[in-house]
Amino acid sequence: MGHRVTVLVLPGVLPLEFGIAVQIFGTDPHYELTVCAAGPVHGDGFCVTASAGLGALAHADTVVVPGYRDIDAKPSGDVLAGLLDAHQRGARLVSICSAAFALAAAGLLDGRPATTHWQVADKLQRQYPLVDVRPNCLYVDDGDILTSAGVTAGIDLCLHLIRRDNGAAAANRRARALVAPPQRAGGQAQYVERLRPDASGDQLAPLRTWLLGHLTEPIDLDTIAGSAGMSRRTLVRRFREETGTSPMAWLTDARLDRARELLELTDEPVENLGRLTGLGSPASVRAIFHRRLGTSPYEYRTMFRAGGTTS
Repeated sequence: MGHRVTVLVLPGVLPLEFGIAVQIFGTDPHYELTVCAAGPVHGDGFCVTASAGLGALAHADTVVVPGYRDIDAKPSGDVLAGLLDAHQRGARLVSICSAAFALAAAGLLDGRPATTHWQVADKLQRQYPLVDVRPNCLYVDDGDILTSAGVTAGIDLCLHLIRRDNGAAAANRRARALVAPPQRAGGQAQYVERLRPDASGDQLAPLRTWLLGHLTEPIDLDTIAGSAGMSRRTLVRRFREETGTSPMAWLTDARLDRARELLELTDEPVENLGRLTGLGSPASVRAIFHRRLGTSPYEYRTMFRAGGTTS
């Protein structure tokens, strides 16, 4: 008998995330696949009738939970109990995309690193503050619990599991069959529309607007504090209260957002990015891109000038 993978389908399941788990593990001879649910599950224009009920969780070696639409709806008590029991029994738990909310609702992510789709990462952190949410990761492997971002990152995570279980050759074979990259490191950044975080307050909105208009200028913390008419300490405290980050980190992300726009929408040479955004020398620009996005400016332009996107 192969490694038993049970895919738990929740109400509002997203079809691509569901298909990833079934396609990758259902056709791999190393695994025995079961799809389970509390009953028929309706998605957008389709219905999943699972081959097993929630009792299948008691026999799983790995439980995969695909993403679902209504993350505000807490899974049923039976589902949460099934996930807890499976984990306590030693099963490995895996979430794809928004399914991290189900694991968090069960208390399984408390004190652990985890990720989800970048569009809902802030919500996951607010709703479950004990989770160490890492929004810039494609996937997070924390041993017996693994989480991923959306769609293609789910493929990356499933291939990572095959590589962990059966070696690189097995993972590469599955990747070729899927016409997918054989390996992307989990720490590689998700490609988000904007890196700088949304603000939860408006008191410092004029200051942030001023910063966006002066990206190319040399700005330090004293300059920002002077523009705001505050002490450094007061500025840092209030800025963090509204944005969740420091003024200088916010400024760097705003500059990086501008650099990404130039790469995506113009033919501006990469060597000019630092001067046009305030990021500094070409070496500094490359270092910031690698640190925040896990890629180089040249690779970023190659990927996004063609109009492609990565989850």
